[in-house]
Amino acid sequence: MSIAETPIAAIRGGRPTTSDGVHMVARHYRKGVRLDTHMHREAQLVYAAKGTMQVTTPKGRWLVPPDRAVWVPARLEHSIDVLADIEMRTLYFDLAWLAREERSASLDAEFVVRVSRLLHEAILAIFDGRNNPDRTRLLVGLAVLELHHAEDATTFIPLPHEPRCRRAADIVLGDPTGSHRIETLAREVGTSARTLSRLFSSETQLSFKNWCQRARIAAAIERLSMEANVSVKQLASDLGYASVPAFSHAFRQVTGKTPTEFSETK
Repeated sequence: MSIAETPIAAIRGGRPTTSDGVHMVARHYRKGVRLDTHMHREAQLVYAAKGTMQVTTPKGRWLVPPDRAVWVPARLEHSIDVLADIEMRTLYFDLAWLAREERSASLDAEFVVRVSRLLHEAILAIFDGRNNPDRTRLLVGLAVLELHHAEDATTFIPLPHEPRCRRAADIVLGDPTGSHRIETLAREVGTSARTLSRLFSSETQLSFKNWCQRARIAAAIERLSMEANVSVKQLASDLGYASVPAFSHAFRQVTGKTPTEFSETK
């Protein structure tokens, strides 16, 4: 199901708000909902307190499971796909507010971070219904401070822009469980394996092998999010891993958790 993003002004009513340009919105979205490409006049910090989403920008795709949050700068085109029912908590920041933030330069580009326990509790406290402006202001400040120190997530799949490299990437994304040889892909997109390898490195800052691993793990996260009782053993086999330990190791490298641990938090 695809829906357009509701205008901010239409969904703020009754939500906590500070007096200096930060606004909060809590929304619930069902699995399968897509928020089509849109942008906001404000920057936003989007956190799924429960569930998993995928955020796509011109740079690439981020998988955002429950222990991640995504920062989206103002006027940046993005879309959101809900992979598992989510309880979304979003903080919107006016540009004037950001201009007063000492380290605002670090917020000029989109990114996803691992949410610490402190950041998690601060965001949930903002939405706990107390609606005290002074308390909310302090909690927002704490959340932003913690955001600056948060660990970068590795659930990002950079999307190349060079036409041949992008066609190759789209082939892999269309079948991330397949065994893709760079020589075969190169022939399909009309270039050499050496050139395609160089393009992946320059366009995505990842080797072709590492980029494909990101794509496979992204596919694993999507299936774990959408299928209630998926077998880790079957998933490892479907993704081309020789064993469950090899799959679990690769999964932990990208997400910081084993597939079983991820399933318990989705």
